Amino acid sequence: MHIHTASKSQLEAWSTELEADYADISQRGLKLDLTRGKPSAIQLDLANALDSDLGGDYRAPDGTDVRNYGGLDGLPDMKALGASMLEMPSENVLVGGNSSLTLMYQTIAFAWQLGVGESGTPWSQEPAVKFLCPVPGYDRHFAITQAFGIEMIPVPMTDDGPDMDVIECLVADDHAIKGIWCVPKYANPTGCIYSADTVSRMAKLGAVAADNFRILWDNAYAVHDLDEFQPLTSIFTHCERYGTQDSVIQFTSTSKVTFAGAGVAFMGASAANLNGFKQQLGLATIGPDKVNQLRHLRLIPDRSSLLQHMAQHAALLRPKFAAVLDALEAAFADSDLAEWTSPQGGYFVSFNSRPGLAREIVRLSGEAGGVLTPAGATYPGGLDEKDRNIRLAPSFPTQADIEVAMAVFVVCVKLASVRQALAAA
Repeated sequence: MHIHTASKSQLEAWSTELEADYADISQRGLKLDLTRGKPSAIQLDLANALDSDLGGDYRAPDGTDVRNYGGLDGLPDMKALGASMLEMPSENVLVGGNSSLTLMYQTIAFAWQLGVGESGTPWSQEPAVKFLCPVPGYDRHFAITQAFGIEMIPVPMTDDGPDMDVIECLVADDHAIKGIWCVPKYANPTGCIYSADTVSRMAKLGAVAADNFRILWDNAYAVHDLDEFQPLTSIFTHCERYGTQDSVIQFTSTSKVTFAGAGVAFMGASAANLNGFKQQLGLATIGPDKVNQLRHLRLIPDRSSLLQHMAQHAALLRPKFAAVLDALEAAFADSDLAEWTSPQGGYFVSFNSRPGLAREIVRLSGEAGGVLTPAGATYPGGLDEKDRNIRLAPSFPTQADIEVAMAVFVVCVKLASVRQALAAA
């Protein structure tokens, strides 16, 4: 189907056929959901041993009684596991609760109220505060930034990560820019992996940016490969080379490794950043949930066992991603209606329709029983100026539901495209 070369009569014929298909789908009473990247129940089952692994033994490998207070940093062996995911020394890692998003929110809140590192001007006392937001990107990152009234500047994504030419110019010229959000491996939603050159140039930003500039490096999918493990260049190593260790704060978690609602989160940062963070965290808590940390260590004691565990996740996710990509390939490979990513890991597929159609496609799909992430969610403030990006999340539904949901989606994309072309004919 090539819209731009089709005659009006051809468009009308397609319209008649697609309207009938859509009417048929709408009458089925479907309830399908591709909105969020949640693990499925069968993925969560992989970690069910967490429920019984302690067996009355509450001593961590270092002898800590995990039932008691203390240990703000987390258990040493848990720090080591997080360090293996973030590829940095364990002394630079802090272990948090079940959500790395909480650590990210706290990082922004502390910077806003008290400044970054061990000292510095609170962002709230700066004349202006701006953040760079690679797009399409993660809606929850943007929501945190928006909650503090921080101006968000969209930066285009490439196959190698954010456009570094744009970023370098912006950061050097405007010291009101205090940070940037990054998902460096299997970026949400495009699924790209930042290239070695992009990582190196990111690490150099701290040399030209404002002193209280921070890269929030959300490595949420560090071990979430669908096939072979794909390496990500270590930004910590590059920061050591350039002397910019304070400019980057890293995050990851086990939220999509074990139990999404009862995992363990990690922050990796320079000594100055960690000390500043812990000064404030220590006022709010006497220590993290070390019992849960020990449960995780009994299930996943080291990186080797972690990768073995993730291979089981990959086996469950591969056919679901294949169902999405096969449907898109079959429907749109020989057309001018769409483009999409084919990630090697992570949790999403990024789909671009023809300009001006994403909201309509989402609306049509929702009314037919196929709920999608709201159009524009992958842009700051929910504003996709081209109105074309849609994030598809295949992890949670059953295989059968994904196949039906994609059949609905394909019809909606084609119908919205033909209607748009007829309106302009």
